[in-house]
Amino acid sequence: MSTLQELFRKGRQALLGVAAEPSIEAKVIILKSTGLTEAQFFAFPERVLSRRQESAFGRMLNGRLSGIPLAYLTEAKEFWSLPLKIRPGVFVPRPETELIVEKVLELSSRQKEIIIDVGTGSGNIALALARELRHARILATDISARALRLAKFNAFMHKAPGISFVQGGLFKALKGLRLEGRCDFIVSNPPYVPAEDWKTLSREIRDHEPKRALVPGKTGLEFIRRLIKASPTYLRPGGYLLFEIGQGQRQDALCLFDQSWSELESFDDMRGIPRLVKARKT
Repeated sequence: MSTLQELFRKGRQALLGVAAEPSIEAKVIILKSTGLTEAQFFAFPERVLSRRQESAFGRMLNGRLSGIPLAYLTEAKEFWSLPLKIRPGVFVPRPETELIVEKVLELSSRQKEIIIDVGTGSGNIALALARELRHARILATDISARALRLAKFNAFMHKAPGISFVQGGLFKALKGLRLEGRCDFIVSNPPYVPAEDWKTLSREIRDHEPKRALVPGKTGLEFIRRLIKASPTYLRPGGYLLFEIGQGQRQDALCLFDQSWSELESFDDMRGIPRLVKARKT
Protein backbone atom coordinates (compact mmCIF):
# COMPACT_ATOMS: atom_id res chain seq x y z
CA MET A 1 0.00 0.00 0.00
CA SER A 2 1.14 3.53 -0.77
CA THR A 3 1.42 6.74 1.21
CA LEU A 4 -0.26 9.99 0.29
CA GLN A 5 3.04 11.41 -0.86
CA GLU A 6 3.77 8.40 -3.08
CA LEU A 7 0.36 8.54 -4.73
CA PHE A 8 0.71 12.27 -5.29
CA ARG A 9 4.05 11.81 -7.03
CA LYS A 10 2.64 8.98 -9.11
CA GLY A 11 -0.36 11.05 -10.16
CA ARG A 12 1.67 14.15 -10.94
CA GLN A 13 4.10 12.19 -13.10
CA ALA A 14 1.30 10.44 -14.98
CA LEU A 15 -0.50 13.72 -15.67
CA LEU A 16 2.51 15.47 -17.20
CA GLY A 17 1.59 16.35 -20.75
CA VAL A 18 -2.07 15.54 -20.09
CA ALA A 19 -3.10 18.24 -17.63
CA ALA A 20 -2.18 21.93 -17.70
CA GLU A 21 -1.56 21.81 -13.94
CA PRO A 22 -0.57 18.21 -13.10
CA SER A 23 0.26 18.92 -9.44
CA ILE A 24 -3.10 20.53 -8.76
CA GLU A 25 -5.04 17.82 -10.58
CA ALA A 26 -3.13 15.05 -8.82
CA LYS A 27 -4.01 16.58 -5.46
CA VAL A 28 -7.69 17.01 -6.43
CA ILE A 29 -7.91 13.38 -7.54
CA ILE A 30 -6.37 12.20 -4.28
CA LEU A 31 -8.77 14.27 -2.16
CA LYS A 32 -11.82 13.13 -4.12
CA SER A 33 -10.88 9.45 -4.20
CA THR A 34 -9.75 9.18 -0.57
CA GLY A 35 -12.24 11.49 1.12
CA LEU A 36 -9.43 13.37 2.87
CA THR A 37 -9.37 17.12 3.40
CA GLU A 38 -6.73 19.45 2.01
CA ALA A 39 -5.48 20.02 5.57
CA GLN A 40 -4.98 16.27 6.05
CA PHE A 41 -3.22 16.05 2.70
CA PHE A 42 -0.60 18.59 3.71
CA ALA A 43 -0.33 17.58 7.39
CA PHE A 44 0.14 13.82 6.93
CA PRO A 45 2.06 13.11 3.68
CA GLU A 46 3.33 9.78 5.08
CA ARG A 47 -0.15 8.53 5.84
CA VAL A 48 -0.66 5.02 4.44
CA LEU A 49 -3.86 4.66 2.46
CA SER A 50 -6.17 1.68 2.45
CA ARG A 51 -6.44 -0.62 -0.57
CA ARG A 52 -9.89 0.76 -1.21
CA GLN A 53 -8.63 4.33 -1.26
CA GLU A 54 -5.69 3.41 -3.49
CA SER A 55 -7.97 1.57 -5.91
CA ALA A 56 -10.35 4.53 -6.07
CA PHE A 57 -7.39 6.79 -6.83
CA GLY A 58 -6.24 4.48 -9.60
CA ARG A 59 -9.67 4.39 -11.24
CA MET A 60 -10.03 8.15 -11.19
CA LEU A 61 -6.49 8.73 -12.45
CA ASN A 62 -7.05 6.28 -15.32
CA GLY A 63 -10.25 8.08 -16.20
CA ARG A 64 -8.40 11.39 -16.36
CA LEU A 65 -5.63 9.85 -18.49
CA SER A 66 -8.28 8.58 -20.91
CA GLY A 67 -9.38 12.17 -21.49
CA ILE A 68 -12.36 12.56 -19.17
CA PRO A 69 -12.43 16.17 -17.89
CA LEU A 70 -11.51 16.50 -14.24
CA ALA A 71 -14.79 18.30 -13.50
CA TYR A 72 -16.76 15.27 -14.69
CA LEU A 73 -14.67 12.89 -12.58
CA THR A 74 -14.97 14.96 -9.41
CA GLU A 75 -18.46 16.20 -10.30
CA ALA A 76 -17.34 19.63 -9.16
CA LYS A 77 -16.10 22.94 -10.55
CA GLU A 78 -15.56 26.30 -8.91
CA PHE A 79 -16.88 29.50 -10.52
CA TRP A 80 -16.78 32.94 -8.89
CA SER A 81 -15.62 31.13 -5.71
CA LEU A 82 -18.82 29.07 -5.77
CA PRO A 83 -18.44 25.28 -5.75
CA LEU A 84 -20.78 23.87 -8.38
CA LYS A 85 -22.04 20.39 -9.09
CA ILE A 86 -21.07 19.29 -12.60
CA ARG A 87 -22.34 16.29 -14.53
CA PRO A 88 -21.45 14.78 -17.92
CA GLY A 89 -23.55 16.25 -20.70
CA VAL A 90 -23.44 19.77 -19.26
CA PHE A 91 -20.83 22.31 -20.34
CA VAL A 92 -18.00 22.81 -17.85
CA PRO A 93 -17.73 26.51 -16.78
CA ARG A 94 -14.49 28.29 -17.70
CA PRO A 95 -12.72 30.98 -15.64
CA GLU A 96 -12.84 33.51 -18.50
CA THR A 97 -16.65 33.56 -18.28
CA GLU A 98 -16.33 35.37 -14.95
CA LEU A 99 -15.71 38.47 -17.08
CA ILE A 100 -19.45 38.60 -17.78
CA VAL A 101 -20.18 38.74 -14.06
CA GLU A 102 -17.56 41.46 -13.51
CA LYS A 103 -19.02 43.72 -16.21
CA VAL A 104 -22.61 43.29 -15.05
CA LEU A 105 -21.55 44.29 -11.54
CA GLU A 106 -19.82 47.39 -12.93
CA LEU A 107 -22.95 48.44 -14.81
CA SER A 108 -25.57 47.44 -12.27
CA SER A 109 -27.60 50.00 -10.33
CA ARG A 110 -27.89 47.44 -7.49
CA GLN A 111 -31.64 47.98 -7.50
CA LYS A 112 -34.48 45.64 -8.47
CA GLU A 113 -33.16 44.76 -11.91
CA ILE A 114 -34.30 41.98 -14.22
CA ILE A 115 -31.54 39.78 -15.64
CA ILE A 116 -31.90 37.05 -18.26
CA ASP A 117 -29.20 34.38 -18.50
CA VAL A 118 -29.57 32.67 -21.89
CA GLY A 119 -28.13 29.14 -22.03
CA THR A 120 -27.43 28.89 -18.32
CA GLY A 121 -25.85 25.40 -18.36
CA SER A 122 -24.85 24.59 -14.80
CA GLY A 123 -26.26 27.93 -13.65
CA ASN A 124 -22.83 29.42 -12.99
CA ILE A 125 -23.46 32.96 -14.27
CA ALA A 126 -26.94 33.20 -12.75
CA LEU A 127 -25.71 31.98 -9.36
CA ALA A 128 -22.74 34.35 -9.31
CA LEU A 129 -25.01 37.29 -10.11
CA ALA A 130 -27.60 36.19 -7.57
CA ARG A 131 -24.97 36.15 -4.86
CA GLU A 132 -23.76 39.67 -5.68
CA LEU A 133 -27.07 41.32 -6.64
CA ARG A 134 -29.49 40.37 -3.89
CA HIS A 135 -32.35 42.52 -5.21
CA ALA A 136 -32.19 41.30 -8.80
CA ARG A 137 -34.80 39.07 -10.41
CA ILE A 138 -32.92 36.48 -12.47
CA LEU A 139 -34.38 34.16 -15.09
CA ALA A 140 -32.11 31.42 -16.42
CA THR A 141 -33.02 29.57 -19.60
CA ASP A 142 -31.64 26.52 -21.38
CA ILE A 143 -32.84 24.20 -24.10
CA SER A 144 -31.43 21.21 -22.20
CA ALA A 145 -33.59 19.63 -19.49
CA ARG A 146 -30.47 17.94 -18.11
CA ALA A 147 -28.70 21.27 -17.73
CA LEU A 148 -31.69 22.86 -16.01
CA ARG A 149 -31.95 20.02 -13.50
CA LEU A 150 -28.30 20.54 -12.61
CA ALA A 151 -28.68 24.33 -12.45
CA LYS A 152 -31.68 23.97 -10.13
CA PHE A 153 -29.67 21.65 -7.88
CA ASN A 154 -26.83 24.18 -7.71
CA ALA A 155 -29.28 26.94 -6.87
CA PHE A 156 -30.77 24.80 -4.10
CA MET A 157 -27.29 23.98 -2.79
CA HIS A 158 -26.41 27.68 -2.58
CA LYS A 159 -29.80 28.74 -1.24
CA ALA A 160 -30.64 30.92 -4.24
CA PRO A 161 -34.42 30.58 -4.55
CA GLY A 162 -34.67 33.93 -6.34
CA ILE A 163 -33.58 32.42 -9.67
CA SER A 164 -36.30 31.14 -12.00
CA PHE A 165 -35.32 28.37 -14.43
CA VAL A 166 -37.23 27.99 -17.67
CA GLN A 167 -36.67 25.49 -20.47
CA GLY A 168 -36.53 26.68 -24.06
CA GLY A 169 -34.19 27.72 -26.85
CA LEU A 170 -33.02 31.34 -26.90
CA PHE A 171 -36.05 33.46 -25.86
CA LYS A 172 -38.81 30.93 -26.49
CA ALA A 173 -38.79 30.18 -22.77
CA LEU A 174 -39.81 33.79 -22.00
CA LYS A 175 -43.05 33.84 -23.99
CA GLY A 176 -46.03 34.67 -21.84
CA LEU A 177 -43.93 36.05 -18.96
CA ARG A 178 -44.57 39.69 -19.96
CA LEU A 179 -40.91 40.66 -19.91
CA GLU A 180 -40.91 42.53 -23.22
CA GLY A 181 -39.14 45.87 -22.86
CA ARG A 182 -38.48 45.36 -19.14
CA CYS A 183 -35.12 43.60 -18.80
CA ASP A 184 -32.03 45.43 -17.59
CA PHE A 185 -29.48 42.82 -18.66
CA ILE A 186 -29.33 39.90 -21.03
CA VAL A 187 -26.21 37.79 -20.57
CA SER A 188 -25.03 34.66 -22.33
CA ASN A 189 -22.10 32.33 -22.80
CA PRO A 190 -23.37 31.10 -26.17
CA PRO A 191 -22.06 28.35 -28.43
CA TYR A 192 -19.55 30.04 -30.75
CA VAL A 193 -17.13 27.40 -32.09
CA PRO A 194 -17.21 27.20 -35.94
CA ALA A 195 -18.10 23.74 -37.23
CA GLU A 196 -14.76 23.29 -38.96
CA ASP A 197 -12.89 24.08 -35.72
CA TRP A 198 -14.62 21.29 -33.78
CA LYS A 199 -12.13 18.68 -34.98
CA THR A 200 -9.21 20.86 -33.86
CA LEU A 201 -10.37 20.95 -30.24
CA SER A 202 -8.79 18.65 -27.68
CA ARG A 203 -9.97 15.06 -27.43
CA GLU A 204 -11.06 15.87 -23.89
CA ILE A 205 -13.61 18.34 -25.23
CA ARG A 206 -14.68 16.46 -28.38
CA ASP A 207 -15.21 13.14 -26.63
CA HIS A 208 -16.94 14.35 -23.51
CA GLU A 209 -18.44 17.85 -23.59
CA PRO A 210 -21.81 18.49 -25.30
CA LYS A 211 -21.23 19.64 -28.89
CA ARG A 212 -24.54 21.53 -28.92
CA ALA A 213 -23.21 23.82 -26.17
CA LEU A 214 -20.15 24.67 -28.26
CA VAL A 215 -20.95 24.56 -31.98
CA PRO A 216 -23.95 26.57 -33.30
CA GLY A 217 -23.21 26.11 -37.01
CA LYS A 218 -20.77 26.69 -39.83
CA THR A 219 -19.45 30.14 -38.85
CA GLY A 220 -19.79 29.97 -35.05
CA LEU A 221 -21.82 33.20 -35.09
CA GLU A 222 -25.27 31.71 -35.77
CA PHE A 223 -26.49 31.80 -32.17
CA ILE A 224 -24.91 35.20 -31.51
CA ARG A 225 -26.67 36.67 -34.58
CA ARG A 226 -30.04 35.44 -33.30
CA LEU A 227 -29.25 36.69 -29.78
CA ILE A 228 -28.48 40.20 -31.03
CA LYS A 229 -31.56 40.29 -33.25
CA ALA A 230 -34.00 39.13 -30.57
CA SER A 231 -32.63 40.93 -27.50
CA PRO A 232 -34.12 44.40 -28.20
CA THR A 233 -37.60 42.92 -27.77
CA TYR A 234 -36.88 42.16 -24.13
CA LEU A 235 -34.42 44.86 -23.10
CA ARG A 236 -35.67 48.17 -21.74
CA PRO A 237 -34.24 51.32 -23.37
CA GLY A 238 -30.72 51.62 -21.96
CA GLY A 239 -30.55 47.93 -21.09
CA TYR A 240 -27.39 45.92 -21.76
CA LEU A 241 -26.55 42.81 -23.74
CA LEU A 242 -23.32 41.03 -22.76
CA PHE A 243 -22.07 37.81 -24.31
CA GLU A 244 -18.90 35.79 -24.67
CA ILE A 245 -17.12 35.34 -28.00
CA GLY A 246 -14.37 33.09 -29.31
CA GLN A 247 -10.86 33.99 -30.36
CA GLY A 248 -10.82 36.02 -33.57
CA GLN A 249 -14.57 36.77 -33.54
CA ARG A 250 -14.50 40.32 -32.19
CA GLN A 251 -14.89 42.24 -35.45
CA ASP A 252 -17.42 39.87 -36.98
CA ALA A 253 -19.55 39.99 -33.82
CA LEU A 254 -19.49 43.80 -33.63
CA CYS A 255 -20.56 44.02 -37.28
CA LEU A 256 -23.82 42.22 -36.42
CA PHE A 257 -25.16 45.24 -34.50
CA ASP A 258 -27.30 47.91 -36.17
CA GLN A 259 -28.54 51.39 -35.18
CA SER A 260 -30.66 49.86 -32.42
CA TRP A 261 -27.50 49.66 -30.33
CA SER A 262 -24.92 52.01 -28.82
CA GLU A 263 -21.84 51.82 -26.59
CA LEU A 264 -20.41 48.82 -28.42
CA GLU A 265 -17.31 47.55 -26.62
CA SER A 266 -15.24 44.42 -26.31
CA PHE A 267 -13.14 43.32 -23.36
CA ASP A 268 -10.12 41.04 -23.17
CA ASP A 269 -9.73 38.05 -20.88
CA MET A 270 -6.67 37.45 -18.71
CA ARG A 271 -4.73 36.13 -21.72
CA GLY A 272 -5.36 39.29 -23.71
CA ILE A 273 -7.93 37.63 -26.00
CA PRO A 274 -11.11 39.61 -26.86
CA ARG A 275 -13.66 37.57 -24.92
CA LEU A 276 -16.69 39.73 -24.10
CA VAL A 277 -18.93 42.01 -26.15
CA LYS A 278 -21.12 44.64 -24.50
CA ALA A 279 -23.84 46.68 -26.20
CA ARG A 280 -26.57 49.02 -24.96
CA LYS A 281 -30.05 49.29 -26.41
CA THR A 282 -30.62 52.85 -27.67
